[in-house]
Amino acid sequence: MKRLFVSLILLAIVPLLTACSEDANATTTKITEKQTQIERGEYLVHFGGCNHCHTPMVMGKNGPELDMTRALSGHPQDIVMPEAPKMKGPWGWSAAETNTAFAGPWGVSYAKNLTPDRVSGLGIWTEDMFLKTMRTGKHMGVSRPILPPMPWENLNALNDNDLKAIFAYLRSIKPIRNEVPDAVIAPPPVPAQSAG
Repeated sequence: MKRLFVSLILLAIVPLLTACSEDANATTTKITEKQTQIERGEYLVHFGGCNHCHTPMVMGKNGPELDMTRALSGHPQDIVMPEAPKMKGPWGWSAAETNTAFAGPWGVSYAKNLTPDRVSGLGIWTEDMFLKTMRTGKHMGVSRPILPPMPWENLNALNDNDLKAIFAYLRSIKPIRNEVPDAVIAPPPVPAQSAG
C-alpha cells in the first residue's frame, strides 16, 4: 500500500517538477537574452561616442576627461551658460568646456540626460518613443527637432535590434537626477531683400 501511495505521489509531483524546471529554464533564457542585449547596447554606446557629449568633461591631470561619476547625465544643471559667443568668419559653432552645451546657427543645444531617472532622464520613455526619436530626429519622437551636434542620422542607420539594445543599456545604468536646460532654437534666417 505504501508503495502505491508513493508511486501516486511521484506521478503527481514529477509533472510539477518538470514544469517548474521548464519555467526556470525559460526565465534563465530570458535573463541571458536581456543581458546579451544590454551588453550589445553598452558596446554601441561606447563605440558611438555617446559619453563624449552626454557625460560632462572635467579638467584632469592630462587634460579634459570624462566625469564618469555623472556618466550620460547630460549638461550639468548647476552650470548656467552665459550668452553664446558670436561667431565670425568660417567658425560656425562653439562648445562649453564640459562638452555638453553647444551654440551655433541653430541656437543653443544641451546634451540630454540619458540615464533612467524618471524626472530628468529617460525614465518615462518607452522603447517605441526612443526608436521614433532616432528614426525621425524629433525629441520624444514627436516634438521639436533634435539639434546639432547630436548625430541622430547616424543612429537612424542602425537596425531596430541595435536601437533596442542601446535603449536597454540606457535603462540599465544608474539613474542620475540632473535637469538639463531646454534647447534655445534660433529663429530662421531672414531672406535677403533683392535690390530692385
